[in-house]
Amino acid sequence: MQTSITKISETKVKLVIKATAEELLPAKNKVLAKLGKEVKLAGFRAGKAPLELLEKNIDQNRLQTEFLDEAMTALYTQAAEAEKIRPVAGPQVTVKKFVPFTTLEFEITTDVVGKIKLANYKSIKLAKTKPEVAAKDVNGVLDSLKLRLAEKTDVDRAAKADDEALIDFKGVDDKGAPINGADGKDYPLVLGSNKFIPGFEDNLIGLKAGDEKTFELTFPKDYGVKALANKKVKFSVNVKKIQEMSEPKLDDAFAAKVGPFKTLKDLKDDIKKQLLTEKQSEVNRDFANNLIEKIIDKSILSLPDSMIEHQAEHNFEELKRNLVYRGQTLQEFLQAEGTTEEKYKKDILWPQAEKQVKGSLVLAEIAEAEVISVTPEELEIRLQILKGQYKDPQMQAELDKPESRQDIASRMLTEKVLIKLESYTAIH
Repeated sequence: MQTSITKISETKVKLVIKATAEELLPAKNKVLAKLGKEVKLAGFRAGKAPLELLEKNIDQNRLQTEFLDEAMTALYTQAAEAEKIRPVAGPQVTVKKFVPFTTLEFEITTDVVGKIKLANYKSIKLAKTKPEVAAKDVNGVLDSLKLRLAEKTDVDRAAKADDEALIDFKGVDDKGAPINGADGKDYPLVLGSNKFIPGFEDNLIGLKAGDEKTFELTFPKDYGVKALANKKVKFSVNVKKIQEMSEPKLDDAFAAKVGPFKTLKDLKDDIKKQLLTEKQSEVNRDFANNLIEKIIDKSILSLPDSMIEHQAEHNFEELKRNLVYRGQTLQEFLQAEGTTEEKYKKDILWPQAEKQVKGSLVLAEIAEAEVISVTPEELEIRLQILKGQYKDPQMQAELDKPESRQDIASRMLTEKVLIKLESYTAIH
């Protein structure tokens, strides 16, 4: 095989590949063996006829088409390895010369991963905090549990703090147009819980079941939904029910109602343990993200826009799937965020995708430098653990798909690399 490479830019190359009959023979035989399983010849079982005989009885157009696909894929892979380039999906392919099945010359123009100079990651030091759970954290969970187990009694009186009001509400802008995300039906709101924006719950104090009230509030400047931040909204509220909340006493009997706990201390210990696990995961996640960002900042990474674009499109499709699951349309989501599809892709998805792609490249380079890999045995053990967690046969079958196995192996490799990096960089 003859290969010539022309560097068009730092992240784009052109390959011209020429192959002889001898080099093309493996591809031809592979395609013949594949197509031969579909051909029935007298005196031979399916797939057992000699290749020379099969070739005479197979549609030549199909044979040549599948042969070209097979041969060019195999030769392209060999050429990329020989030239030490990392192609990106979606190359442009042009057949320059083809004489079945003796001569093949084709040209490929493709985006490639450019120069990568990894930072001296061993010299980077990053503090890793130790997660702590305070008494107020445990008490916060206990308060939520008390609310969940509280006895509720309908009352025919004015609402006061700590009552639960069942309400319908709707928010409109200064033109009277409904505001997405500022409405609800049959919503149970504990007055004084501070779940709603400042002032909302105060306006319900003194109302009775059947009362209606309209009032105007301004959303906080730092409100999570950008489209509503610092926005004046007129709310109309219909109170459907007022219930007095009788919270249970915090004792051993309460603990037994919550779960398999003999004493209140057992419940508190369990809450603390779970909170500690959650905070540890958060610390690990933040540490990994910060560390990878620091390595990226100190590394030289040259990559084509097509890689980022592909990841951004993948993220966009995932976003749309999640919105469907949440029962929200893309337009409703964009409206709530106060942006357009084009702007969201540019301002949010592109930077996010760029960080993901660079992070993947950095981790792959470190895995290679540290000779870190995931063995087939390790992957199989992880798959069996996951299958034990998912009893659904459909989910178990999903885990056996090649793309699922590859994704799990990739995540395992990332875990191993991060453990190695922490041993170099973490300051406890």
